[in-house]
Amino acid sequence: MTDTMMIEIAYATPDRQKIVECEVEQDTSVREAVKLSNIADYFPEIDLENCELGVFGKAVSPTYELVEGDRIEIYRPLIADPKEVRRQRAAQGLKTKKGGGKAED
Repeated sequence: MTDTMMIEIAYATPDRQKIVECEVEQDTSVREAVKLSNIADYFPEIDLENCELGVFGKAVSPTYELVEGDRIEIYRPLIADPKEVRRQRAAQGLKTKKGGGKAED
């Protein structure tokens, strides 16, 4: 008899999110668990072969060994470089501060 465990698969877009509970065998890979969950039925745009995966907010390798209760997260591709976005926000903040202070007496 093969041992099984319950895990969750999570995916979210800006508009909606879905968490699917799934029972898998102990030796199931992270990517295989995602495929078995049928989450692509809800989000057909997910590239199951190449998407980045994590468990509880930490990226994992394909060889990660699942544990009972793990929540696998499917990460969407970044549309902007986070460092560049912070740089742009900081530059905008500096422009605002230069012209927005109180007049000196």
